[in-house]
Amino acid sequence: MAQVLRQLEPPKHPDLLVGTDTLDDAGVFRIAPDLALVQTTDFFPPLVDDPYEFGRIAAANALSDVYAMGGEPLTALNLVGFPDKDLPVEILVEILRGGADAVREAGATIVGGHSVRDSEIKYGLAVTGRMHPDQVWTNAGARPGDVLVLTKPIGSGVLTSAAKAGKLPEAELHEAITVMRSLNRPGCDAGRQVSVNACTDVTGFGLVGHAFEMAVGSDVAIELWAREVPLIPRTLEFAREGVLTRTHKATAAFLGEQLSVDAEVETALAGALMDAQTSGGLLFSVPPDQAAELQRHLRDVGALCAAIIGRVTEAGDAGIRLTDMAPA
Repeated sequence: MAQVLRQLEPPKHPDLLVGTDTLDDAGVFRIAPDLALVQTTDFFPPLVDDPYEFGRIAAANALSDVYAMGGEPLTALNLVGFPDKDLPVEILVEILRGGADAVREAGATIVGGHSVRDSEIKYGLAVTGRMHPDQVWTNAGARPGDVLVLTKPIGSGVLTSAAKAGKLPEAELHEAITVMRSLNRPGCDAGRQVSVNACTDVTGFGLVGHAFEMAVGSDVAIELWAREVPLIPRTLEFAREGVLTRTHKATAAFLGEQLSVDAEVETALAGALMDAQTSGGLLFSVPPDQAAELQRHLRDVGALCAAIIGRVTEAGDAGIRLTDMAPA
């Protein structure tokens, strides 16, 4: 999509605060001096067999983009593709029930939606949120010296791939499902208590891919400390067996010389960090004197993790550097 957008003229409007220029997570449009709308959409086919859990995961994933901008979700529209001639409608009922519960937990309201007959199930949301125009987070404000803090462990792509390959029983996928179905609302609430320079959520491009977008948008470089990144249990085990989505290869190919991987970094771990995530955590770039406070707030609100996983440096030859561990 980045290659496509580069061939189109970016939309311009005096009240468009965040558009397509920086590949941010959502658009932000000012409608009053003290009020802006945050808008986003996302949908995809099932990652798990349980239709209710799929609905919750897909909804949490779509809501995440609003949280990544520092916004508060207000309304959501269901987006549905469903093979109604091949599958019982009760499956769709459970998908929508799961999505509705996630939206309700976010304090938002489903106001309608759209469905099409499709050969494959697809579900997601179009979400509108609100925020103050002066309090927008983007992925373009990271500064050299900043510390990177992650709010959810990595590994959903590896584990759902393992389940699809029959290597992991769905019953043992519960930890990955817990990560994916959890809202990023706690992370957003914690972030509002400190000075956030930049934020993004970790989804389809993986941790490395979304960190690179932050590096490009901010005109900086980012150093990720591979062994400091929290993983969902068994992620590295399956990555070592080569159970990864295609995204890790696509990310490596897209970044090319913009990705530098130290020799000490295990190949399987690097692959897991480049692999696609679904409804992953927020990645914050904060001043170093704010990192411990952000970690404290994240723990207080029940975020799944509060890990310092890297730092921001001056722009250089590579936008992303993967090192084994944090510098001594």
